[in-house]
Parts: sequence; C-alpha cells; structure tokens
Amino acid sequence: MWEFLPSIFGGMAAGACGGVLSGLFGVGGGFVMIPLLAIFLGLDQHRAQGATLAVISMPIGLPGIFQYIKKGVKWDIRIVGLIIAGFMGGVSLGSTIANKIPSVPLRVGFIGFMICVAIYSWFREENVASQVAGRPSSGSLILPGLAIGALGGITSGLTGLGGAVVMIPLMIYWFRLPQHQAQLTSLLILLPPIGLPGVIIYAKAQGGLPWLAIAGAVVGFDLGSYFGAKMANRMSGAKLKRVHSIVILAMATMMAIKIAIAP
Repeated sequence: MWEFLPSIFGGMAAGACGGVLSGLFGVGGGFVMIPLLAIFLGLDQHRAQGATLAVISMPIGLPGIFQYIKKGVKWDIRIVGLIIAGFMGGVSLGSTIANKIPSVPLRVGFIGFMICVAIYSWFREENVASQVAGRPSSGSLILPGLAIGALGGITSGLTGLGGAVVMIPLMIYWFRLPQHQAQLTSLLILLPPIGLPGVIIYAKAQGGLPWLAIAGAVVGFDLGSYFGAKMANRMSGAKLKRVHSIVILAMATMMAIKIAIAP
C-alpha cells in the first residue's frame, strides 16, 4: 500500500537539494538531482536525466526569482525571449542524441562534463566592466541570444540539465551581465516549460518516466530554491563561483563511485 512513498520522498530530497543549488547559482539544479535520483531511487542515467528535465520544465524557480527581484536585481526581457526561442530548438536535438547513447557511456560523459564545468567555474575571472555596462542594443542581442539559447537547449537535452551552466557564462561574456543578473535571467528563461519537447522524447524512448518521483521533486525544489536564493543574495559573485565548483565536483565524485561499485 505504501510502496509509492520511497519514490515520492526520494524525489523530494533530490528536488530540495536541486532547488537550493538553483536558487544559489541560477541553474536548473540538475547537477545535484541527477546523481541523487540515481543514488536514492536507482534510476539509470536516461531516466534520471528525463525526470530532471521534467522537473525543471515546471515553474519551480518562482521563489528564487522573487528573492532576486526583491533584492533589486535587474533583467532584460529581450534577452530572456531570444534565449527561450533558441532553446526550444536545441533541446529536441540534444534529447534525441542522448537517447541513442547507452546508459553507462552517457553517465561517464556526464561526469566528464561536470568536471569541466567545475574547473571552468573555479578559474573564470569576474568581469568588472560588466558591473557598469549599459544595456546592449537590440541588434547586438539577436544572434548571440539565439545562439546562447540553442547551445543551452542542446546541453539540456543531452544531459538533462537546465542548460544554465552554459547560458550563464555566455550571458556574462557576450552581454556583460553581472553574476547575479545572469543568474536571475537564467531562472526567468527556465520559468516556462521550455524543456517539454525533450521530456516527451525521453518519455517515449524510455517507456515512461518516474512520475511520482518527479512530483515529489517539484515540491522539494520549490522549497529549496527559496532558501538558496536567500543565501545567494548574501554572497559575492566570486564566492558563488567557488561554492558552485565544489558542489559540482562532489556530485561528479559520487557518480564516479556509483559507477565503480555498480556500473
């Protein structure tokens, strides 16, 4: 009678951890949720990625968004709209490719990607000029915005992440946004169900997804993102980068251990 409870509570725990990460760093939280869903519920890489993509396709970032806006962080609707447009096409392509790769190689590739992101995040220098840069013109936004969205979408479909790990650095580089503004923009991009095409592809390829775990993760994520955003607004951009790198490396290590024990 109670056999569904482990799925719900396991999903809630993974979602809460992912929500804290999302609020802290403006990412989808998949770097935490995918390893934890695999560890807590024994999901293979494809189902864990599909489940995480389904979670971040819900409007789960609202608590975090409210916290950033409450602190006076600004955002540009033009950037948000252009990146969403590019993302929608990229996520279908990435999801299709991911479901043609066997689970273990996909998981190994995911770990390698996490390590690369952690190293990049640790050594990336803060762009001081971005703190005072003016709003870019609409003409200078279109191609970079669509390109950032497409790259984020492909990454999201391939890995089950929200794509923010690619989009945030590119927004800082191309649009010269401050760290907190880039993180708020990322949360706003993930607010509509832009990952839905990828979710459908994963669900069809895997014969369904763990919907009870997904429901639990959505609840946990909402709670976690609120507290994560509160913590983020008390931290400098440099400190956020360091913590982000450490968390990603810890999750990569956990996944590597799981593969070594039971590939």
